[in-house]
Amino acid sequence: MLARLAVAALLASATITAVAPNPASDGDAGEFVSVTFAEPTNTSGWTLADGNDAVRLPNRTLSGTVALSTQPTDARNRTDLRVVGLNGSLALANGGETVELRAGNRTIDDLTYPRAPTAEEWNGSEWTPLGASSFAPFAATNVSVSAFALPDAAGPPIETLESAERRLYLAGYTFTSARATRALTAAAERGVDVRVLVEGSVAGGAPSLEDERLDVLRAAGVDVRVLDGERARYSFHHAKYAVADDRAVVLSENWKPSGTGGHGNRGWGVTVTDSRVADHLAGVFRADTGWADAKPWRAVRENFTIVGGDPATESYPTRFPPVDARADSVRVLVAPDNARSGVRELVASADESLVVEQASLDRNSAFTNWTIDAARRGVQVRVLLSGKWYAHADNRNTTERLNRIAADENLNLDAKLVEPRSRFEKVHVKGAVVDGERALVGSLNWNEHAATENREVVVVVEDDAVADYFGRAFRADWRGGAWRLPVALAVVVAAGAVAAAGCVRRVEFGGDSDVGRDGFWQENGER
Repeated sequence: MLARLAVAALLASATITAVAPNPASDGDAGEFVSVTFAEPTNTSGWTLADGNDAVRLPNRTLSGTVALSTQPTDARNRTDLRVVGLNGSLALANGGETVELRAGNRTIDDLTYPRAPTAEEWNGSEWTPLGASSFAPFAATNVSVSAFALPDAAGPPIETLESAERRLYLAGYTFTSARATRALTAAAERGVDVRVLVEGSVAGGAPSLEDERLDVLRAAGVDVRVLDGERARYSFHHAKYAVADDRAVVLSENWKPSGTGGHGNRGWGVTVTDSRVADHLAGVFRADTGWADAKPWRAVRENFTIVGGDPATESYPTRFPPVDARADSVRVLVAPDNARSGVRELVASADESLVVEQASLDRNSAFTNWTIDAARRGVQVRVLLSGKWYAHADNRNTTERLNRIAADENLNLDAKLVEPRSRFEKVHVKGAVVDGERALVGSLNWNEHAATENREVVVVVEDDAVADYFGRAFRADWRGGAWRLPVALAVVVAAGAVAAAGCVRRVEFGGDSDVGRDGFWQENGER
């Protein structure tokens, strides 16, 4: 028997894939070591050891990837892996050490880790939050898509919510929309499975009315969760999307009046009618709500921080009604899993033109450098950034750098700050159009923190009509042309003004209506 075990140990192949020594629990209860067995392996006589102790693995056959823990009940709350309990005591050092997997006297594998942050696991090269997802980019071909721009077309996001018959999952950073609240409660009342996930630590505090809106949803039977706490996997849950049956809407905008309400922000969005895309985003939603940091609203309600302010109420012209198309493909990217590399690949694919419209862009970020690299390849590049007071200085620094490089190197590159001129209140877009063929739309601000620390969702739509739609919106924003009344209507208005002297009300759209109100809180550099 011993001889057979010795031979088996020599042939065995197993790898320590991760360690979680500091799982945010009293006494580090639930710490674990992940091991992948290349083939079914009898672990009789095997041990897991650190610098002080060793514990025996069970006398049974293990296969695939498992989590080994001396506190299996606690460990099951910290990993989705199959947990295998170990008898004995093994206290992994939070300050860092080496863990060894042994078969008899032979070391099968070992892993050395540095000082451990709270609620993260070491995979041999980096720390990642416990429970963080690892989604690959997802693509679907021959997809029905509707593209829309805000504040021009505020209908599509709510129409998607209202269409749900089976499932309705809404993900957001903030949530204060009365229209969305009505749509969600109505869906719940007709038996739809309705779930909501929002951020619990909004920079500066959540906007006024969010607590009341979430109370209404919970009272209607909606499963409302808030992502927060010391075990939070992401700095911010900043994604903005919804899944309704086999439809999905992905936005740059928050679920609030100035965003999806169409009362202020220049934003981009797409509605995708495709079960494959909807199922993938539903999987992202379930991954994000199925962990300990996604807390029920009732559990965080008392300590939820709200700041004052009134919602945006201004109205704006509709210059860009939605456009429907049959896209060659829709590619879904999520941060921090794959969105950064996806954006890099998209920008690198530009052969002729690249337009970028962003709420903010860091002067020396990799994203900025990628646009410069595109211009150096001979691509025509245009970058348009928000000129609002809270982003003005940083964005001005970015445009000055880009324009200086363009002048020094004679590049076809130009950058400037947007001038809304009554067509919207501020730029909140996080988008790009490549070669007039591919458009990127979603929640990702082009900075390292958003790309590597936040939950973000973006889509890349490959379709000439969609790309042309957002390209036209970009060109209008670039020109900064003011919206004007048609001549005939202007005459009527002027005549009416004369007839109603003393009762004249100046017609205007925009201004700084959101500043100091629902546009006042910051999202990783955006408002």
